[in-house]
Amino acid sequence: MSQTITKLFNIKYPIIQAGMVWTSGWRLASAASNSGILGLIGAGSMYPEVLREHIQKCKKATTKPFGVNVPMLYPDVKVLMDIIVEEGVKIVFTSAGNPKVWTYWLQQRGITVVHVVSSLKFALKAQETGVDAIVAEGFEAGGHNGRDETTTLTLIPLIKKHIKIPIIAAGGIATGSGMLACMILGADGVQIGSRFVASKESSSHDAFKNAVVTAKEGDTKLTLKELAPVRLIKNKFYNEIQELYKKGSTLEELKTHLGRGRAKKGMFEGDLHEGELEIGQISALIDEIKPVSKIVEDLIDEYDKAINNLPKL
Repeated sequence: MSQTITKLFNIKYPIIQAGMVWTSGWRLASAASNSGILGLIGAGSMYPEVLREHIQKCKKATTKPFGVNVPMLYPDVKVLMDIIVEEGVKIVFTSAGNPKVWTYWLQQRGITVVHVVSSLKFALKAQETGVDAIVAEGFEAGGHNGRDETTTLTLIPLIKKHIKIPIIAAGGIATGSGMLACMILGADGVQIGSRFVASKESSSHDAFKNAVVTAKEGDTKLTLKELAPVRLIKNKFYNEIQELYKKGSTLEELKTHLGRGRAKKGMFEGDLHEGELEIGQISALIDEIKPVSKIVEDLIDEYDKAINNLPKL
């Protein structure tokens, strides 16, 4: 197992629990860190003082390293960054924006910076910016995604061929064998999101968690590429969007129907009809809600079994 990521974050296993909106609060992040992986608080769905509260509670719940994921499209991102520094967080994952704006500023304050990308083009830009590592996220991933629809199987070796900084694979990973496959392709570690949505410690609504574990192949779809591509479970809201496409609706009409708070309504409040249910394709493989510690234990056991099976291949 590669030590590049474990050394970078001072963790036991090269696994990152993704910092997802309405899912990754202090309970999930601290449980992940206590299990030997890197837990991330998802700041994208938090007001500044809510983020501060989650960081403070996470510090009380674990003595292990944890980080914060910050989507740079957040309207008050400077306030979030100031809170992260004030609270002594030493790891930040940035996404949905240009890493050049914050990388140097954070590193000057002793913070390790990782940026999430969905293409070779943005991986190269992130490397030029000086980030410490990248998350390369394939088309299979849930939530907001890349427009190029490049799968993890293609993306990881493509990026590995052209960059020198550590690569963390994401998108379609929920098993130890999937983790090993990504490492064989060139990744130094993995970031896992959907599997941790269906955990006891996730802050998602139980109705959403149950929708994840009952999802089947083909139940998720990438849509709204004209706004911000998002993969979600097909439901009433999704079907309404497709009807708008059939009618040739304008961008403004799509925006109006999307409105505000769709992800909160679906993932946090449990409205399975009107809400946005962001989850990855790998949900088809997830059939049980488990504690984070058990999820990590299973991942490592599966990884070890996959390693032991390699000579037979």
